[in-house]
Amino acid sequence: MKTDQIFAAAGALLAAVSVVAGAFGAHLLRHRLPPDLLGTFETGARYQMYHAFALLVVSWAHGRWPGQQIQIAGWLFLAGVVIFSGSLYALSLSGARAWGTVTPVGGAAFIAGWLLLLWGVWKG
Repeated sequence: MKTDQIFAAAGALLAAVSVVAGAFGAHLLRHRLPPDLLGTFETGARYQMYHAFALLVVSWAHGRWPGQQIQIAGWLFLAGVVIFSGSLYALSLSGARAWGTVTPVGGAAFIAGWLLLLWGVWKG
């Protein structure tokens, strides 16, 4: 499987999982979590969807302007979803606020991914 296919497949899978997470939050967690934790869960699902689309963009960009910067951007988006959204899901479902200390690492991965995507497209 080529790199652009990996990112397209990962983007599609993460988008589907984001929809499932959103439905889970809206229908099963709405009456089980306090509003602040529900909002945190929804933020995780929202950023997961944003970066699922970002992976589709990376797939397209990598096919058009192959380069290491664009490829690394894709891996950073994947890592960011796991760390950022994953930590917010864990925080919401467990109530363990310590998960919130991990979340900024995922946010930094998102920012670095966007900047590398910019650089890769600019160079391309």
